Amino acid sequence: MRVIGLAGWSGAGKTTLISRLIPELTRRGYSVSTIKHAHHKFDVDYPGKDSYVHRTSGAREVLVASGERFALMHELRGAPEPDLKHLLGLLSPVDFVLVEGYKPEPLVKIEVHRTENGKAFIYPDDPTVIGVATDAPHEVSGLPTFHLEDAVKIADCVEAHAIPVDRLMSSLSS
Repeated sequence: MRVIGLAGWSGAGKTTLISRLIPELTRRGYSVSTIKHAHHKFDVDYPGKDSYVHRTSGAREVLVASGERFALMHELRGAPEPDLKHLLGLLSPVDFVLVEGYKPEPLVKIEVHRTENGKAFIYPDDPTVIGVATDAPHEVSGLPTFHLEDAVKIADCVEAHAIPVDRLMSSLSS
């Protein structure tokens, strides 16, 4: 497995870019998984579902399975948020893992930047940024720059710069 991050401020277009990269990489014959960091409370379960009853009754884990997919919900119940190293270890082997968020982690990243947000670029202060995907031309010293909608060239960058998961795991804190 090879891993690369997509990092940027909220509203920059990270999810939209990932939704373009996944089909481009799969068109090239690769298998792809993603990890997305949520900065706020989120839920995939809701009242009225049996799994919700199991979970809110106190189950630590609820695994819901069908002939199409399965989902494992793990309640932290006060335990610390799992780190990226732990989450990567949960994934089945694939060719590429695209990580959305986790800006502070030492993984190579493509910065996603939208001019209208008015936020500063992160690449000047983050040596792990290896390219910038943006909606407006910008002179980026020494880094490849892509238009946000150019999934083909950004996928080329992913192929060229994603790092092996074992190399990343050794650099992540435990």
